[in-house]
Amino acid sequence: MKQLLTIAMMMAMSLHVNAQTTTAQNFKPVGQANPISGCVFCADPTALEYNGRLYVYGSNDHQQFIKNGKKGENGYGDIKSLVVFSTDDMVNWTFHGTIDVAKLCSTWTGNPWYKGFMNSWAPSVTWRTTEDGKEEFFLYFANTSHGVGVLTADSPIGPWKSPLRESMINRDTPGALPCNWIFDPGVVIDENGTGWISFGGGDPNEKGTDLQPNNARIAKLKPSMTAIDGSAIKLPAPYHFEASELNIMDGKFVYTYCSNWANRKDADWNKYKEEQDISVSKPETCTMCYMVSDNPTDPDSWKYKGVYGPHPGSSPNNHSHLHKYQGTYYHIYHNGSLLEGMKKYNAVESGASTYRSICVDEVTVDESTQTINKANLTTKGVSPIKPLDPYQLQQAETMASCGGVNYEDFKNIKTITSKNTLGNDASENMYIKMAPGSWTAVRNVDFGEKGAKSFVLRAKGTGTLEFRTASKGQPIATLEFSSTEMEDHVFEIDPEVFKGTKNLFFLVFTEATNVQFDAWQFYETAPNAINPLSTLNSQLSTHIYDLNGRRLQNANRSGLVIEQYQDVNGITRTRKRVK
Repeated sequence: MKQLLTIAMMMAMSLHVNAQTTTAQNFKPVGQANPISGCVFCADPTALEYNGRLYVYGSNDHQQFIKNGKKGENGYGDIKSLVVFSTDDMVNWTFHGTIDVAKLCSTWTGNPWYKGFMNSWAPSVTWRTTEDGKEEFFLYFANTSHGVGVLTADSPIGPWKSPLRESMINRDTPGALPCNWIFDPGVVIDENGTGWISFGGGDPNEKGTDLQPNNARIAKLKPSMTAIDGSAIKLPAPYHFEASELNIMDGKFVYTYCSNWANRKDADWNKYKEEQDISVSKPETCTMCYMVSDNPTDPDSWKYKGVYGPHPGSSPNNHSHLHKYQGTYYHIYHNGSLLEGMKKYNAVESGASTYRSICVDEVTVDESTQTINKANLTTKGVSPIKPLDPYQLQQAETMASCGGVNYEDFKNIKTITSKNTLGNDASENMYIKMAPGSWTAVRNVDFGEKGAKSFVLRAKGTGTLEFRTASKGQPIATLEFSSTEMEDHVFEIDPEVFKGTKNLFFLVFTEATNVQFDAWQFYETAPNAINPLSTLNSQLSTHIYDLNGRRLQNANRSGLVIEQYQDVNGITRTRKRVK
């Protein structure tokens, strides 16, 4: 996207006497990691690692929240898109937007009815590099409780497409029935490059009392990863209910799932333990359990190993993903903490319920024995695993917490999308519409020993931006900007103020008129016309400066000037010219 570079050098470093500007309320406590988003309801997480970043995908509960008028109960029926977040430090998360599954699957046949598109819940994702070096991404989702769909892409954020015209798994899939719910896929690619998928759920005959409901399935995928190879096999998962996922540990398959709400009979469990030669306790209701096998198509090879994820008390259900990232295992799950935060400040009606939020906590895993210790579910969450680098381009949507950010009001750069899909395609660039008092915050920002000498704000509109190290503290700098187009506003700042590590760093828009916030970046050098600052994805048109570095608005000025331009390769260059 072409951007204009505006040299707007202005020292606005004096502290405001009046630092009492009202700031928008945050519903996620600043300084805590859970939930990962302070403004987007999302659930049923899955994840992949790509190029050093962790990408997390989930059901778009926010779509139902908007559809319901930000009130009432989450009935899940209007969730027809997925959300995407990513991080490289585990505390600052970039919201990439949504995947409009309904649009992508609009050509699916509805004959029979269960092959047509209905909803998109509970995704599972994986990727691979083919022999010819092509990177392929596969995203599976529950098409209500009647099937499993698949999307493909060549990047973790898309653009995605549907390679099929119906559900990949449905009621006609060999081995799928009898199964109450054909949904909640879990995918993994084994060490030989073979894809596997698990699915299933529900209680047989609505009894919900059987130790073996026989409603869990696993199947091999064809090399295309978009079709079942053969027949699905029953998994003997005790008290299985939903939330399938798969992992590989030391060459063995690890199947995780959520148990049902049935009454556990001691006699049934004691008999099962004796038959299986195990000593673990019976699982509590609605907990994340796991089983292990070295031969997934042999039901007798699967051994139940216990519970690793307790029920999150503030959520109506339980769905999690176990993922190893940068050498550490994480329990990625959902709860109701964001909704609770909104209710605390009367931001939603008291009757609003079951809107969920994704959280992350560490969990200890012994891969050699495939042992997963029980995770602790915390509000504090995980600690940052690396500092945030302010000298790299940071998207406005990268934040640890926020106030006054409402993604449902945003519009896609190219097209105006429906508000209830959060108004953005995950494969496209995003802006944040900032109102007076709205803010974002990032954690563990390392400015280094030298400090920053300049700052670039990519935004449009008219506003005042304050930097703070506490939400209600005095600003450490105040900057003013104004433009009718999306521009890179460049400010000279005091390196003595912007040095060292800031545990919390706030960008507060105390004044904002038609402000759209796109990105930001600091520099260790001061801006000038000969050596201009430019952000990573800026494409600059030609600008003219006088010999003192002042930008000239009249491009037809004659005499000796400095011209900044882009060559045929898109590289920004400067030269002196006589005009």
